[in-house]
Amino acid sequence: MVASHNPGKVWEINQLLAPYGLDAVAATDLGLTEPDEPEPTFEGNARHKAIIAAKGSGMPSLADDSGLEVAALAGAPGIFSARWAGPDKAFSVAMQRVHDELRKREAWNGEGPRANFISVLCLAWPDETTQFFEGKVDGRLVWPPRGTNGFGYDPIFVPDGHDRTFGEMEPAKKYAISHRTRAFDELKRACLDVKPG
Repeated sequence: MVASHNPGKVWEINQLLAPYGLDAVAATDLGLTEPDEPEPTFEGNARHKAIIAAKGSGMPSLADDSGLEVAALAGAPGIFSARWAGPDKAFSVAMQRVHDELRKREAWNGEGPRANFISVLCLAWPDETTQFFEGKVDGRLVWPPRGTNGFGYDPIFVPDGHDRTFGEMEPAKKYAISHRTRAFDELKRACLDVKPG
């Protein structure tokens, strides 16, 4: 199961699982409540969510904790990426806050402030055994936001080697290079692409 209440994340993870004949059920489908994120690291929060879901469902559970890290903001919003969007998950508010914080530091210059997306996946079993997989994609920020695809901070993030934001890219192009896809590639190598013998 996917230990998430974010439909964008659940859809993306299901796209990654589909080639393996796996179909993940979301935490919301099983009526599991959304846990808090009390840990100070992506790893800690992913583990916390995955174990709660695995124990609550009795199934292997995959949880993701991910966010945007901006160099000029000392890594913020980082683990607080979703919280910057407020209780209504209004990422237009979160993107504006990133913009304003960078403007205060006079960091809007050159090609745009450096940033990266990071995803840490935790695969947990009901006995609390866990494995971690991490993916990152580096890039720069732009203002104003561009594009309506994706979710979260996608409209202000341009990955290195590209000139379009994640919000402007077709989903297949974004997912081919996304931080979550890179973390999932690590999971595939460790757990799914295993040859018998």
